[in-house]
Amino acid sequence: MSGERERTEPDGRQWPARLHALWQASQQVADVTEMARHIYALMLTEPGVLAVTGTRWCGDELRYLRRATAEEPLSTSSGPLPGRGAVRLRPVPDAAAPPVVRLHDLSAGPGVLVPEESVLTAAGARWALEARFGFGGDDWAAICVGLRSRPELDGDLVPRLVQLTEVLIASHRRIMEQREHERRQTEDALLAEASLQMDSSLDVQETLGRVARLAVPAVAEGCVVHLFRSSGRLAPVASAHVAATAQPWLDGLARDDRWLAALLSRAVDRDENVLLSGAGLDGGPFGPDARGPGSAVRAVTVNALRARGKAIGTLTFTYQRAVEDVASPRLLRDLALRAALAIDTTTAYEQRRRHVELLQNQLLPRALPAWPGVELHSAYAVADDSLDVGGDFYDAVVDRDGRLALVIGDVCGRGAEAAAMTGLARHTLRTLLEDGTPPANALDRLNAALLDQSANRFVTALVALLTPSGRQECSVEVVTAGHPRPLVRRAGGRVEEIPGTGVFLGVVPDIGSEPTRLKMSPGDTLVMFTDGLTEARSAEGTMFEELLPAAVAECAERPDPAGELIARAAKFRTTGNDDTAVLVARLEGQP
Repeated sequence: MSGERERTEPDGRQWPARLHALWQASQQVADVTEMARHIYALMLTEPGVLAVTGTRWCGDELRYLRRATAEEPLSTSSGPLPGRGAVRLRPVPDAAAPPVVRLHDLSAGPGVLVPEESVLTAAGARWALEARFGFGGDDWAAICVGLRSRPELDGDLVPRLVQLTEVLIASHRRIMEQREHERRQTEDALLAEASLQMDSSLDVQETLGRVARLAVPAVAEGCVVHLFRSSGRLAPVASAHVAATAQPWLDGLARDDRWLAALLSRAVDRDENVLLSGAGLDGGPFGPDARGPGSAVRAVTVNALRARGKAIGTLTFTYQRAVEDVASPRLLRDLALRAALAIDTTTAYEQRRRHVELLQNQLLPRALPAWPGVELHSAYAVADDSLDVGGDFYDAVVDRDGRLALVIGDVCGRGAEAAAMTGLARHTLRTLLEDGTPPANALDRLNAALLDQSANRFVTALVALLTPSGRQECSVEVVTAGHPRPLVRRAGGRVEEIPGTGVFLGVVPDIGSEPTRLKMSPGDTLVMFTDGLTEARSAEGTMFEELLPAAVAECAERPDPAGELIARAAKFRTTGNDDTAVLVARLEGQP
């Protein structure tokens, strides 16, 4: 009886202390359900209160119902409303307005207060006080207390219900702010990792794959990247799904589904984040009415990929999680932006690289001439980190007397100016040597042409003129102008360096080139190269120049000696990355 007396005749002076204790608790509680437990328990101590309910809504869609009575602890249920024929839908309250308390006569008939009335009447209540309040947009909630008899509206219960509601609103706001803060921290970490992963490669396919893989399952259960082709149509280029068995389904959908294609076009045309769930998925391959893996999808988002002011594709996510757990628009927008920039950067890099290689090839001979008794081999490697045309070049021409002239050179620097000088140097030497001009004279005339143009770049060059001398032998005249000295690998395996004089072309009028003459016999190999080969440096600081004689000795008899030398230098190199050209002439026959 004492418990009943305490319940029905509480000391009103205890309320401020209880409310203060509740407010302090609200600053510590990190869960809305736990906060509701405190509020409902305090409300149940009020005289005449038989039950307390709380409902959470999105528009007129019920998200959950909480209930508590003196005999039963707090419980929560969720699900749609019952048949709405007798339901009086309640308007969404304004989040900026204070809570409004309404009195309901539960005996007036069904549908007065759905779904709370069934819980309240089961506890014996005939009257209900409802406090309705908004959180913003379509998000709102209501607290109801069930009473045995009609309350006095000017009594203590109404203001106390308002006070408890205000505590709940403040607690909810604090909890949501904390969750939003934690969510933003998580999103920022994900975006930072995404940038790191996507920016770590300049390979287009690798970047596309990373965009899809890093988002699954951190952001969604499925991801598809589409890019615009030259035809103007979107085509899937990468995808990932958390379930390996669903990957073929997702790939086929991304390629052939018209509903999805229309959705992608809508996202691009409107330049907005498209989010579809519930009825918005009707008629498509997703949602409960879909077949196969699509039936598990509860939401779909699409973001246009835009870079440098143009749409380059779309980023699509499929979600099998609750709609409220779908990635935030901020995360999706930032992820799409970073993905677009990474894809655009790698695509531009590949295009520029192809253009550089195309232009570089225009500065090299399409094919080496056939010359009796000599095998010619060449190789060229563009620096991996280069997006400019280099100045390395080589050529081989047969002059009017039937002699074979081999040319290799290097223009200082890179870019358009270097390419122009490369073209001038190669074609000048080619024209002079085809006409039978001696190598030293050809280099002198090129030097004069460069000086006449006041070029601010120097050129190194090397010319070797091979003349048949009988018995399958050749006499070789070598003239250098500041270029790395060539090597000759004799048939017996000995490697010799061919000496040479002469300074850079385009610097001083007299380059001081003097020819060096030697004999080559069957099985001998002449190896000419640019400094990209010799200046390759290992992690320990060793230059490949120190290993080059041994490499030439081993590679000279290989089917592709020029390509083999470049491959060895590339494997050896950690620094000193530069374009590399190699030209090899090997005399046929038995020594």
